[in-house]
Amino acid sequence: MMVKKNYLIIGGSSGIGMELVNKLLAAGHNVFSASRRPFGSLGATHLVFDATKDEFPISSLPTQLDGLAYCPGSITLKPFQRITDQEFLDDFQLNLLGAVRCIRAALPLLKNVEQSSIVLFSTVAVHQGMTYHASIAAAKGAVEGLSKALAAELAPKIRVNVIAPSLTATPLAAKIISSPEKLMASSERHPLKRIGTANDSASMAAFLLSQEASWVSGQVLAVDGGLSTVRL
Repeated sequence: MMVKKNYLIIGGSSGIGMELVNKLLAAGHNVFSASRRPFGSLGATHLVFDATKDEFPISSLPTQLDGLAYCPGSITLKPFQRITDQEFLDDFQLNLLGAVRCIRAALPLLKNVEQSSIVLFSTVAVHQGMTYHASIAAAKGAVEGLSKALAAELAPKIRVNVIAPSLTATPLAAKIISSPEKLMASSERHPLKRIGTANDSASMAAFLLSQEASWVSGQVLAVDGGLSTVRL
């Protein structure tokens, strides 16, 4: 018999976050979605929330959370010398400190169940050096460091893992794959000859949030079409 659980998805109104919300809803769970957009998936409780500046509306959540996924991200692609201090700070603010604020606020609720799960998102560019990725790779590298520290500090009560996708067909990546030629070039860079879909990463996130992954913590899982490890 399926046990209905409570999940909080930050950035759940677009891309991978929305796909994850829909997966959890389809499985019969209670889902709370939070994002800057004033709307979310039908069936989820949606909270308007800006992770870069708002205090999280913790009173809008139940007293227990089985899992939290922090999905907001950015793609600042520029030559290093053209990236301003403010752009580095903006990426750090959204990707790392936004996650820190949400986890800190939700921690008492995550501790109110036998075992809960936190899922964060990184990028293939942290481990696979890529030109023009200095800002986002630095911010996401910090996310990976945070996740491993928390996996140790919060064990065994709370599991913490990271998904590191490669280029994924979401609104965030629209400019990078804005023509058939760009899409083909990006696809050909991957050993599996396609870019990712929101479902690819959302499926991994749903697994990590579930008790099927109850012995998985402190991991960075590549969902990248083989780009980080495979050479053809």
